[in-house]
Amino acid sequence: MSLVGKKFPNVAIDAMSEMGDDLKINIFEESTKNEQKILLFWYPNDFTFVCPTELHAFQEALPEFEKRNTKIIGASCDSNEVHFAWLNTPKDNGGIEGVTYPILADTHRQLANILGIVDQDFEYDEEGNENYTGSNVTYRATYLIDETGKIFHESVNDMPLGRNVKEYLRLIDAYTHVQKHGEVCPANWEEGKDAMKANRESTAEYLSNHQN
Repeated sequence: MSLVGKKFPNVAIDAMSEMGDDLKINIFEESTKNEQKILLFWYPNDFTFVCPTELHAFQEALPEFEKRNTKIIGASCDSNEVHFAWLNTPKDNGGIEGVTYPILADTHRQLANILGIVDQDFEYDEEGNENYTGSNVTYRATYLIDETGKIFHESVNDMPLGRNVKEYLRLIDAYTHVQKHGEVCPANWEEGKDAMKANRESTAEYLSNHQN
């Protein structure tokens, strides 16, 4: 079930800072109290393969997100201790040393289960016992939350598929344009390109001016 258009769950989750500080982060409050957008991205596990490439990619793009008043927060179901060990592992050894944004440690899967992004299912055997299947870690889910705590984008990748960080910058730019100008953004819109008013006449004009 999609959560787009709904408020992000109002729950506080353990987290780890790059300095080794144990934190409690409430995503909803981070957005509303600080009047900023949030990009929350979930990844399956620390000390894995695709995951560190994504964490470093978000770190490299951090200045661009900050220009857009957007805070980056990572998340997995690993513990704070495992996060801190990974943060202290050099990049050339598969670690995420140099990452500076906080990482949620949803060890109880409280938030991940609310969001419905945990790879887990179960079936009953002949005796009525529950047999669980799946990895019990999260998919590569991404949420964009606005300054009111509303989710304006969500996407979920299967575990082998890394994300395109630039696409989230484009989505934030588009949403900010909508907020500022009340226009809608057509397919493949980027900052500086034409947008449209939400009516038939504007759509017809846009299509006639942007024929291939």
